[in-house]
Amino acid sequence: MTTTPDILETDVTTGATVWLTGLPSAGKTTIAYELAARLREEGRRVEVLDGDEIREFLSAGLGFGREDRHTNVQRIGFVAELLARNGVTALVPVIAPYADSRDAVRKRHEENGTAYLEVYVATPVEVCSVRDVKGLYAKQAAGELTGLTGVDDPYEEPVAPDLRIASQDQTVRESAAAVYALLSERGVA
Repeated sequence: MTTTPDILETDVTTGATVWLTGLPSAGKTTIAYELAARLREEGRRVEVLDGDEIREFLSAGLGFGREDRHTNVQRIGFVAELLARNGVTALVPVIAPYADSRDAVRKRHEENGTAYLEVYVATPVEVCSVRDVKGLYAKQAAGELTGLTGVDDPYEEPVAPDLRIASQDQTVRESAAAVYALLSERGVA
């Protein structure tokens, strides 16, 4: 007589994708990592899908034209939705400059019944250029770089984000707390 092992019951946590969009050096990644630390302290499963890392590993070979940017955003959206539907909070600090690309990611989440929150880190370009953590604005100003989002390449601001953060007016901790409050309000934190 064979016996079947008991299936262990697990506490399935609700996952969600938090898409942080905004200009280069707006503070998206810094906010994401601050929030990730807080969620991990509470025992949550969290992944930060950093746009720069994704470009290196998942989207290597893609350029920065509209079609390649759309492809990149869709790849990231696919991975985020997969993680989120399996109980992980996916924090996605990615520029995603085009509204139709972000809308397609939201739609994928909706079709799968997966929570999706769009956070617009609405830092003005003047502030971003002073922060310039990667030196992109300086390279663009020196004529060494073209196609910089928000300067000589378009950035389509979200019309109705779930949250708008003016990171220049608050600390990183306050920005992360605002996103955390949104997650709590929506029942996914």
